[in-house]
Amino acid sequence: MTTDDMAQRGTAEPGVEPGRRLPEQSRRPSGSPLRTLQRLARAPSISVIGATLVLVFAIGALHPTYLQSNQLLDTLQASVYVGLIAGGMSYLVSMREIDLSVGSMFGLCLISVAMLIQSGFNSWLAAAVGIALGGVLGAVNAVIVATMRIPTIVATLATLSVFRGLAIGLTDGNQVVNLPIGNSFFSVVGGKVLGIPFSVLVLLVVAVVVGVALHHTPFGYRVLAIGSNPEAAEFSGISIARVRTQVLVLVGLLVGVAAVLGLAFFTSGDPNIGSGFELQAIAAAVIGGTPLRGGSATVLGAVVGAILLNVVATGLSYFSVPANWSAFATGLVILLAVGIDSLVRRRRAARRTAKPRSAEPRSAEPRSTESATS
Repeated sequence: MTTDDMAQRGTAEPGVEPGRRLPEQSRRPSGSPLRTLQRLARAPSISVIGATLVLVFAIGALHPTYLQSNQLLDTLQASVYVGLIAGGMSYLVSMREIDLSVGSMFGLCLISVAMLIQSGFNSWLAAAVGIALGGVLGAVNAVIVATMRIPTIVATLATLSVFRGLAIGLTDGNQVVNLPIGNSFFSVVGGKVLGIPFSVLVLLVVAVVVGVALHHTPFGYRVLAIGSNPEAAEFSGISIARVRTQVLVLVGLLVGVAAVLGLAFFTSGDPNIGSGFELQAIAAAVIGGTPLRGGSATVLGAVVGAILLNVVATGLSYFSVPANWSAFATGLVILLAVGIDSLVRRRRAARRTAKPRSAEPRSAEPRSTESATS
């Protein structure tokens, strides 16, 4: 190896084969605005964010009142509960798991907190108990999966009915009302901070924390490693059962937080509340860019996916569409969003596979017989 070769290899940029230099025009600082925009364009959640903004402004163009701050904040407020659950669901989906009991867990946690407050229990302590109860219910799901050795989707299909039955049985099917809505819990948690609903701020904080934990901690690495290749993850020493238990408990805690926020906003408890949240959370996670094949996830995309579903639901009322058609329209939106996201992913994958081929240097053409003999 010559000195020039060594110098050339020493100056090679990361990700580039030794001995090959990048064109001058592609050598840009990693922090340049263009490189930042390129990263944003490749973000898994960019498509659902763009679709949500387009839909919001399209509705606003036809019905300007939809763009009023109060209406937009109400839409965000209504998206908080599914958004929190979808953030946890993105963890599970990235592991190729699904929890069908989250809607029933939401109802049971909300009812439990409401009954404690109604009986004279301190509201803030009752809220803490409700969040802890969510974690316990998640642990129950994990124990059932581990002891019976059945898929999570099967175990949670059973606990979906168990948890809902408990909520209805504890209340005899009646709503929990006459709560002391004048105390600090309802005024703070159910109120606003600087004009923004407190629950929306909680959603933002939780989304950031959970998202950072997924992509920048060893725990998140183990979650994604299991979803990417369970056999390889187990061979490397990762305990799939332990990580699954941790994720199910995390999902339960997020459900508990959502239930506490829901009670503070609705100021009453309905044993049937939360029905259908499980399917909405799964749809929000998938729409947001978390593929069912596992191995990758985006918490931000899952939260925005929940907002998108709520934008569709609220937007239908502006076009005088009967409420009975809302589920039909939501299903179409899910199919459209997933289809577009799948198309974008396939095109990106095709470009990635095409780049190495185009970057290969052309082999030197064989010399003609005349030049070889001359």
